[in-house]
Amino acid sequence: MLLTASRVVTPARVFAPGWLLVEGTRIADVGPGAPPRPADVELPWATVVPGFVDAHAHGGGGASFDTGTQGAAATVAETHRTHGTTSMMASLVSDRPDALVRRVRELSALVDDGLLAGIHLEGPWLSPRHAGAHDPALLSDPKPADVDALVDAGDGRLRMVTLAPELPGGLDAIRQLTAAGVVTAIGHTDATYEVARAALDAGASVGTHLFNAMRSLHHREPGPIAALLEHPDAYVELVADGVHVHPAALRLAAHAKPHLTVLVSDAMAAAAAADGDYQLGRLTVEVRGGVARLADGGAIAGSTLTVAAALKYAVQVAGLSIEDAVRAASATPASMLGLDRVGALRPGFHADAVVLDDHLDVRGVLHRGRWVE
Repeated sequence: MLLTASRVVTPARVFAPGWLLVEGTRIADVGPGAPPRPADVELPWATVVPGFVDAHAHGGGGASFDTGTQGAAATVAETHRTHGTTSMMASLVSDRPDALVRRVRELSALVDDGLLAGIHLEGPWLSPRHAGAHDPALLSDPKPADVDALVDAGDGRLRMVTLAPELPGGLDAIRQLTAAGVVTAIGHTDATYEVARAALDAGASVGTHLFNAMRSLHHREPGPIAALLEHPDAYVELVADGVHVHPAALRLAAHAKPHLTVLVSDAMAAAAAADGDYQLGRLTVEVRGGVARLADGGAIAGSTLTVAAALKYAVQVAGLSIEDAVRAASATPASMLGLDRVGALRPGFHADAVVLDDHLDVRGVLHRGRWVE
């Protein structure tokens, strides 16, 4: 299939106009200007971008990864795929380590099938002072045996773990996870600047939903935010929904780290679904006007975003360039997670692409060379 469009964002370059050649499940070629032969699909009004990579999502379409069932996980992945997310991580909220071991084992089969890109544990090794939408009763300090059990249960499918490095055993857990090939993220943390720097030195490489559920930036105690923003190799997640982060803060982070910013949905079950009452782990979440908050206390409880909506917000409200926003939604998260042959329109990569209109709304999704119904 040969496709032409007004713009093709690779995202290393923008071809205007451009074309994309797909053979089977792979991209065969991509280029600027006139195509090498008459196109099979002409999209003179469209911008074609790589399929989105969501590194942090808990649910969507009314379902949640936290149930641990393959059916629910399939609903979540398929819901987000219709909105352009062609590679998705399954994020799990805090629970007892033995319960998480069972969920990791259950979801691992979907990683093998290609439905999921991997598994992300957000907890249980989080700070009670910044629990957010995690049940404080389920938070704990990391113990080497529990870390080993979860790594073993994933058997290579556990790609990322978020933890608070200031907890007893936190820095050792980062070293243990990093040695096992697991990406370690700083999040839900009350770490000082010095502890955050120590965590980065120990192998942590990501800030989970920067600014949210962490010690605030202060001119006399800069905390983890400054440590993450100034580190040359640390990635930072941003939830671009107008609820989690002010557009000025989003711009600040994105301009500080143009090649290390990752747009995530942090979506819960209500993403691409109706307002109502939902469960996030053991906690009840009220979704009103598309905003998810805990019924008890009102803390932000994830989002109802898709990555497509985050990209649109980042460009139209926060003022990021289309190139920077697309990179943050595709190539950068793929690099952060070590995913192979996704996140870019490049020969030999999977034929995953999203067709956007002038308003940056999704008008078509190509997944492994097939149009998503």
